[in-house]
Amino acid sequence: MLTREIYPELLNALKVKQIIAITGMRRVGKTTTVKYLLGQIESSNKIYLDLERAEHRMIFRQDNYLNIAKSLGYEGIDLTQKAWIAIDEVQLVPEIASVIKFLYDNYAIKFLITGSSSYYLKNLFSESLAGRKRIYELWPLSFGEFLKFRDEAQAFLVEEPFIPYSRIVSGKLQEAYKEFLAWGGFPEVVLLNNAEDRKHLLKDIVNSYLNLDIQLLADFRKVDDIYRIIRLLTARVGSKTDFTKLSGITGINRQLLKEYLLFFEQTYLIRQVPAFVKNADREIALQKKLYFTDNGILNILGDPGSGAVLENSIANQLSLKGNVKYYARKTGQEIDFILNDEVAFEVKETPGQFDLKTLQHRALPLGIGKVFLVGLQQANPEFTSFVWAGNV
Repeated sequence: MLTREIYPELLNALKVKQIIAITGMRRVGKTTTVKYLLGQIESSNKIYLDLERAEHRMIFRQDNYLNIAKSLGYEGIDLTQKAWIAIDEVQLVPEIASVIKFLYDNYAIKFLITGSSSYYLKNLFSESLAGRKRIYELWPLSFGEFLKFRDEAQAFLVEEPFIPYSRIVSGKLQEAYKEFLAWGGFPEVVLLNNAEDRKHLLKDIVNSYLNLDIQLLADFRKVDDIYRIIRLLTARVGSKTDFTKLSGITGINRQLLKEYLLFFEQTYLIRQVPAFVKNADREIALQKKLYFTDNGILNILGDPGSGAVLENSIANQLSLKGNVKYYARKTGQEIDFILNDEVAFEVKETPGQFDLKTLQHRALPLGIGKVFLVGLQQANPEFTSFVWAGNV
């Protein structure tokens, strides 16, 4: 059984009454995860309901909540006993939040639910299920998970993060990391071996996002415009989002562009990294940097340079470890990433001693003493004072 790093946390969450809500992009592994959790429950008083099936949607679309409870009984659930109910793709029944609230408050039910978007779960469920749920975000595979899914025996070599560069570790895993940079971390994509099959599946994921998520979750109707914007964004990975420039290129007003990007972020297509500043109000005012949440999606949509692809991957790898920001001065001096406001990272394909000194010089005035230079390969054989990208 291929497991995810988040599974132990989710298994612990099974022990409390609160609803487990798992959200993330399509095909990221939510269904597999919720079925895994259901399989760990010893009781037979449990059920998996997929709201992509019409008969399962109809259970929750009845006006009378007591009739919904009866319907669950017809499905084999005894509501006089502790029950576990897994509901997949909850966004397909917008009124389901109030139904779940009624069942949660009146019966001993542990709910496990999945949805394709924080845009849906966080907004619709925030008030009606306040205090009744815990939201867990499922992302594409980390590099460590990628190695395990690819049955790589040396996966243990990346379990300890930020270790100094090792020719042995990078030598053993360099090809695997190049593959990770190219194809990303969607589980189904990772498990395929053929490049054409991977391309086809990634395109299918993109088309599902455009034709299902956008149509279902937003009022946006010009899908062709949205696709054009997403393609434009692939050339701006690692750059500050300049809405004035984007508006000039696309002919779309700045406010609508901001709504598009917020939607892309809330539906897990992109992540926007804010600036590191001492003044919180100034942080809000500064432009954010843009990254795609999966390298495979980035590469299938555009043709970014190798440096941008590496930086995009490191942005995602660091985001799994905490809160990520960037630092920039008006003079143009920048630090690629600052993790949890206390550790600075600079990303270079072939890092050297000068890069490390520059990073240290820029981090010192910010009160950041811990810095890591991240790279793919040595600039010269003598320099090893950096972290290989696979160990981030």
